Order: sequence, then structure tokens, then C-alpha cells
Amino acid sequence: MFEGLSGLGSLLKQAQEISGRMKGLNDELRGRRASGTAGGGMVEVEVNGLLEVLRVRVDPQLFAQADRELLEDLMLTAVNQALTKGKELHAEALKTITGSVDMPGLRETLDRFLGQGGPATA
Repeated sequence: MFEGLSGLGSLLKQAQEISGRMKGLNDELRGRRASGTAGGGMVEVEVNGLLEVLRVRVDPQLFAQADRELLEDLMLTAVNQALTKGKELHAEALKTITGSVDMPGLRETLDRFLGQGGPATA
């Protein structure tokens, strides 16, 4: 009758440990950086691990071309690339915090967050 309680207690202990480690996660992610580029480096966007855009750099030559559509396309590409890399930073940090704890649904949730794969399957 009480066989499953020891496993439950262990899982609760692991969850408490993870909760403690996650408190510092935002500070760590705020300090981590990822960047995306487009147009051979003519546009660069930098984000942190919290997916906040920190910096945008546009090569002055791009402005001289006066091609608004090109600039918009390059900005979009660079931002999306930076956000994808930022999500990867976030997922890596979560994996480090959770360690080898097998939390049901964690892998599927991380994969969906990163845009990998479709719906979770059993």
C-alpha cells in the first residue's frame, strides 16, 4: 500500500532542489548572450537568455542603398535567428538545473519551446 510513497518523497525532494536552483536562473539567463545575423553580417541582433533584444546593429551601407524591403527582411531574419539561439540558451540552462531528473513531459515541453518536433507522443 505504501510502496509508491518512497518514490513520491524522492520526487518531491528533487522538485524542491530544482526550485531552489531556478531562483537564480533569471539572473544567469539575463547575463547570457546570443546573436543572429543576416545579409552577410550587415544586420546583427543580440538577445539575452530571457529573449530580450539588447542591441541591433545595421551596417550604414545598407541605409545608403535605401531599400526598405531588404532592410525589413534582413531585420526579420536576424531577429528570428537570435531568438532561436536565445531559446537554446534557455533550454540548456533548464537542462543543467534539472540534471538527470526525469520529470514527465519535460523533454516534450523543451522540444516544443525550441520549435522541434510536433505534438508529444507516448
